[in-house]
Amino acid sequence: MSLRERLSQALKEAMKAREADRTSTLRLINAAIKDRDIAARGETGSDGVSDAEILAILGKMVKQRQESARIYEEGGRLELAEKELAEIKVIEEFLPRQLSEAEVAEAIAAAIAETGAGSIRDMGRVMAVLKAKYTGQMDFGATGPMVKDRLG
Repeated sequence: MSLRERLSQALKEAMKAREADRTSTLRLINAAIKDRDIAARGETGSDGVSDAEILAILGKMVKQRQESARIYEEGGRLELAEKELAEIKVIEEFLPRQLSEAEVAEAIAAAIAETGAGSIRDMGRVMAVLKAKYTGQMDFGATGPMVKDRLG
């Protein structure tokens, strides 16, 4: 079952169970995917985005909600922060397990070996390999500096 089908099925189940918050979050996910589908249709003429792109969308949604929750907590709006954290839990159900720091280090070493990278100039190729294999499983904002340290 594709990720798109799993999301659709989860939405139907949430609607049947009358889970308003979960339904709302799943609708937001579907809307974000549809927006990306429409943009992709305009760019490439394809029917929709791939599962890898859906994972990237979900990862971005989690980051947005983490930032919002942090801002709400700093502002003393705990009820809004809790709502954001609840949305994160729903979104994370569809993301693959995050790699540990040791697994990320292994993946970086493997990608460097695979590309034959020897200097910082090869960083783009290494990151491309990592993104192709581990989208949704690692934070590329944190991975970039680690790759840079290994190559630099």
